[in-house]
Amino acid sequence: MLDSSVIITPPDSNVPRKYAAFSGVWTGLWDGMYEGKLAVRTISPKGKISVTYAWGTLADNKPGTADGQGRIAGSTLKLDRFANGADATFTLQGDGTLTGTYALSGVTYTGVFSRR
Repeated sequence: MLDSSVIITPPDSNVPRKYAAFSGVWTGLWDGMYEGKLAVRTISPKGKISVTYAWGTLADNKPGTADGQGRIAGSTLKLDRFANGADATFTLQGDGTLTGTYALSGVTYTGVFSRR
């Protein structure tokens, strides 16, 4: 999972609050059983982000981590496609959680993530 080398850079004051709300480490379960962690490391004033995503055992995939990029539009964070072909999207909810979808090899997983 995520180790101490993952550093979260607090958003600058010129980053809109609706984007800054995504900053930090989020943990949750895909389909209530597969562990995932999303570290939103940096956020630009225009919503461009850098992340580290970590997962536990997910179907046939062994645990691991991947660095990625993406963009926030409105209340949704969309990651660029990962090297393994996965697409992930996270939407900020009114209660402060993220609802996510993770699509890999024709299977879509859903989950709720909370800030750690």
